[in-house]
Amino acid sequence: MNKNKKVVKYRKPFSINIGVVIFVIIFIYLIFNVFSYMTTSHISIYEVEQGTMAANNVYRGLVLRDEQVISSSYTGSLNYYIKETSRVGYGSLICSVDESGDISKMINEARKDSSNLDSESLEAIEERILEFQDTYEAQNFYNVYTFKEDMDATLNETLSLGALNQLSDYTANASNHNTFHQIYSDVPGIVLYYTDGFESITAENFDGSMFDEASYEKNNLSKDGSVNAGEPLYKLINSEQWNIIVPVDETVATALLDDDTMKIRFLKDDKTAYATYTVESRNGTYYLILTLRNAMVRYAKDRFLEIELLLTEETGLKIPNSAITEKEFYLIPTAYFVKGGDSVSEGLLVERTDKNGKASTEFITPTIYYETEDYCYIDSEKVTSGERLVKPDSNENYTVGTDTAVLKGVYNVNKGYAVFKQIDILYQSEEYSIVKTGTAYGISLYDHIALDSSKVNENELIK
Repeated sequence: MNKNKKVVKYRKPFSINIGVVIFVIIFIYLIFNVFSYMTTSHISIYEVEQGTMAANNVYRGLVLRDEQVISSSYTGSLNYYIKETSRVGYGSLICSVDESGDISKMINEARKDSSNLDSESLEAIEERILEFQDTYEAQNFYNVYTFKEDMDATLNETLSLGALNQLSDYTANASNHNTFHQIYSDVPGIVLYYTDGFESITAENFDGSMFDEASYEKNNLSKDGSVNAGEPLYKLINSEQWNIIVPVDETVATALLDDDTMKIRFLKDDKTAYATYTVESRNGTYYLILTLRNAMVRYAKDRFLEIELLLTEETGLKIPNSAITEKEFYLIPTAYFVKGGDSVSEGLLVERTDKNGKASTEFITPTIYYETEDYCYIDSEKVTSGERLVKPDSNENYTVGTDTAVLKGVYNVNKGYAVFKQIDILYQSEEYSIVKTGTAYGISLYDHIALDSSKVNENELIK
């Protein structure tokens, strides 16, 4: 064996792993895109929508109605058979007073059994539930509580009447012994089961102390289940006409003197109504006295209501104020526009000199951003300040830049880049504006505009 034999280390030939190369390229590409995304200013887009806005004139008013309190001639346990805010006619059974309390106790026990509901009553309740399901909107969740109260009152009314009919033999005997008294309405109206001391107050005799809600107290007549002789049983609203009294400042009072009718919105349920009004000054305070002839039953339980005076309501395209920008334009007399060249669009004849000093007239078609009877608004895209325009069929000329004006507008991004569009603002609040619809050079419903105009340059590609 040759001990001096040398061992030579084998060197593998150099080779490129294509998978590694692709991975590195993709990795670099991702890093580049992440860096670009982090360093690029991103433009938020807003879709133009239809909207209505009004000046904020929200007040809390005192509600006055024609109310009649009906007092009891008896002392005993009390049961009601008509749900609150129901309309009743002459001779309608409202409640009963049981001097012994025995029949009243039986009525209360019997109405706990819902199996006493007949098929007609069950169908009526089912229809009301289905109707509520069909009209329910998540943004008006408060209606759920109103519906619950209404259903509770309906069930109580139906079960109480059913219990009274089941116990007809007992009630007839007690009536003969003059210990059970059924109370019927003497006049038609809307029935309520509370008093608060405002029943005799009218638009003629109210005073400023009545607007102190901290001292307001409401007496629930149905709470105790009993009544003493001479105490209120219920009250009736006898007229559809009602008043809302609103304290206002002198500025609002003066602004309202030129008219006698206005539209108002009830904040409780977002319903609107029209009201006639007068303005009075009492002890140095101005009061707006609204008179309404409908919608009263919806608010029969309320003594105070929050309302909005819709004095200036505008409807149009609703856009955020952050999208609004301004741009200066050249004013060009409309008489200088003419159709010519290879374009069917109207353009201008501009006097220009070539590099050899030869004067000529060039026809251009600038973009018109707005137009009045006398002027068209154009920018500096195809003309510059100081250039002279030639009036067709005349020796007159006009120097660009002689007259300028500023327009308010937004950046329309429907085509993927920012285009200035003029807007006509009808009403503006702190956050939004209502702009006129159907303008020749403006925006349209469902257009896409830049949400923040300060982050956009005209003709910039939107990323």
